Amino acid sequence: MAMEIDFKEYQLRCELRGHEDDVRGICVCGNEGIATSSRDRTVRFWSLDQSDNESSKILLGHSSFVGPLAWISPNEEYPEGGIVSGGMDTHVMVWDLRTGEKVQTLKGHKLQVTGVALDNGDIVSCSVDSTLRRWRNGQLVEFWEAHQAAIQAVIKLPSGELVTGSSDTTLKLWKGKTCLHTFAGHTDTVRGLAVMPGLGILSASHDGSIRLWAVTGQVLMEMVGHTAIVYSVDSHASGLIVSGSEDRFAKIWKDGVCVQSIEHPGCIWDAKFLENGDILSQYKSSRKRVGGLKLEELPGLDALKIPGTSDGQTKVVREGDNGVAYAWNSGEQKWDKIGEVIDGPDEGAPRPIHEGVQYDYVFDVDIGDGLPIRKLPYNRSDNPYDSADKWLLKENLPLSFREQIVQFILQNTGQKDINFDASFRDPYTGSSAYVPGQPSNTLFQRNLLSGIFLRKECLFLMRLSLMGSSKRLLNLTMLYSLTRKKITCL
Repeated sequence: MAMEIDFKEYQLRCELRGHEDDVRGICVCGNEGIATSSRDRTVRFWSLDQSDNESSKILLGHSSFVGPLAWISPNEEYPEGGIVSGGMDTHVMVWDLRTGEKVQTLKGHKLQVTGVALDNGDIVSCSVDSTLRRWRNGQLVEFWEAHQAAIQAVIKLPSGELVTGSSDTTLKLWKGKTCLHTFAGHTDTVRGLAVMPGLGILSASHDGSIRLWAVTGQVLMEMVGHTAIVYSVDSHASGLIVSGSEDRFAKIWKDGVCVQSIEHPGCIWDAKFLENGDILSQYKSSRKRVGGLKLEELPGLDALKIPGTSDGQTKVVREGDNGVAYAWNSGEQKWDKIGEVIDGPDEGAPRPIHEGVQYDYVFDVDIGDGLPIRKLPYNRSDNPYDSADKWLLKENLPLSFREQIVQFILQNTGQKDINFDASFRDPYTGSSAYVPGQPSNTLFQRNLLSGIFLRKECLFLMRLSLMGSSKRLLNLTMLYSLTRKKITCL
């Protein structure tokens, strides 16, 4: 018999405070408590004891923001239960709540982990890399490419099948590695999934709608009311549905009708029901800047209607309170979503100025031989290859140093997971005749060897000139990072 819930008047009961940045995910951990994940790179476990809403157990281990969570019910291995988390750092981690320690780090995904689910003791994870991976006892046992684009969510049905939602706008029903059915109907990314007991599958989409599907693929119900991306959806035994959106509203639905809209101060990443019918929701505070970029100066999604000019070209657009990075896919003639820009250099600090121009970074470069320190300016909106080419030509340094400088820039600006166009074009003439790494008699009159040595935050570039049988060190270049803040792409 379905539980009856008075849905007419949800009111704020309490707030849980502790995370130092936006909360991204919520996991109901049976009757033990709740877990939350955050951009602050932590997972927190909160007791449901109403007298203790200010303390939590902090789980530290991820090196970037944490997203999806799953609950391991108490068992012999985890007497007080465990938590599985996935992060932007591409790792899946398993935590023992009794000790608060990380007991497993599962490495294999190439890009951000977007979903985790438990399947008879196995852990199943999905990723922006378009794969599903199955882990058993800390080891990868199988993986496969499950969609043609990033996978955003995975859930397990009571009947045992897995369901995935993807940026290719579809859902897929899986038994093992076999796709039983593809659900088509959404017109944009499928972002969130949930089980609707006794009925089927709920999906939340960037197209602003929530759909209820039968496992056969038939659309049983479509709920429309949000005015922006819907990030999450969940159901309750009473028949109620809750959805969270970028439009700052958590909406409560019954029989396909919105019966209450609860406004939040910011975008709602996740919302979940407790067994008693209470709702947990989180929001992010509205920001004027993301990754050092002014939100009001970012173009909207319409900018993605303009084709890119080269493969790998990146563009940051505004989606609500987010700056989201896209890369041009020249093969498919479309913009591929890389992820969300979440932080960068300290937004409260003044940006450095070089030759009268403000930049996001200005790196010190020691040419050696007692010569003055040189400055290497860089903006996150620039192509690092173009910046390195221009700087090397200006300073009359060999282009054999190009790749080392680019990698240093990417590492120290947090952009190492973004693909840029690496083709060479003379920044002054537009010429593309020289390809770094290939012989060039006009640029190199001597046989040059390049070596790279990393030590802490410095990049040492060494150039050896071979003249007969003697070797002479010509220069030693050190690049220092002025900041270690990162831009991370979702």
